[in-house]
Amino acid sequence: MINVQEISLDPDTRRAWRAGDEIALSRKEFDLVHALIARAGDIVTREELMRDVWHTSFWTSSKTIDVHLGWVRRKLGDDSRNPHLITTIRGKGLRFEKIGPAA
Repeated sequence: MINVQEISLDPDTRRAWRAGDEIALSRKEFDLVHALIARAGDIVTREELMRDVWHTSFWTSSKTIDVHLGWVRRKLGDDSRNPHLITTIRGKGLRFEKIGPAA
């Protein structure tokens, strides 16, 4: 079980929860969250995500990651305009934040 902020992820059963409530994720959505949360606090490049989640070394579409990320953020309750879970590090990649926003 991986627990970061209010998100819990069980890689063995491929289930996810937010604050104790189960979240229904598609296979790719789960793989994307797992790729990010397993390295929480570290920047994961888009190239790494394409390799690890989509199992390809080439870009199938420039929007593939962005579209799935939008779906994931909505399901996790992360505001895309002011994200506290998954942040975009411009020019570098994405990071699942270990610590939420200050109250």
